[in-house]
Amino acid sequence: MKRVCVFAGSSSGSRPEYRTLAAELGRALAAREIGLVYGGARVGLMGAVADAVLAAGGEVTGVIPAAMVAKEIAHDGLTDLCVVSSMHERKARMADLADAFIALPGGWGTWEEFFEMLTWSQLGLHRKPCGLLNVRGYFDPLLAFVAHAVDEGFVRREHTGMIAVASAPEPLLDRLSAYTSPAVEKWLDRAPT
Repeated sequence: MKRVCVFAGSSSGSRPEYRTLAAELGRALAAREIGLVYGGARVGLMGAVADAVLAAGGEVTGVIPAAMVAKEIAHDGLTDLCVVSSMHERKARMADLADAFIALPGGWGTWEEFFEMLTWSQLGLHRKPCGLLNVRGYFDPLLAFVAHAVDEGFVRREHTGMIAVASAPEPLLDRLSAYTSPAVEKWLDRAPT
């Protein structure tokens, strides 16, 4: 892995551990000489992970829509800042630049970006690993919902292996490095509706 895309909240959340682990992930990436690709903002967990990578001497590429630059939330100290025209272009550019994806705690945008990368993997559009940094069990309810979707027949059990999960950065990066894509292809229900 040369670069990891991190999806994270533009807020720091209500617990200090979220920011602490975001910074720890940034330091771990820099120590492994893995570049960070992220949403380009200076705020919240996004800013915390970027600042930690930069402080440890690592490289950071931010990808941000022009509308957010105009709101003055763009990080001005990055190795590279790509300004794009839309959120769709942002996701596509981040996906092209990254070799793996990690979601930190966050809200709608974090979830949407992470699930889009999982969907692209399931459809065979990429074979890049996707992981959750499960700080203080933040993603436990989400993982329970994934198990529910399996039980209800909407997600294949084999596809749950597409999500690496760890509560600390180092084991998560190890799992992403060792990832192999599941051999099961996406199925379509061809029954008449």
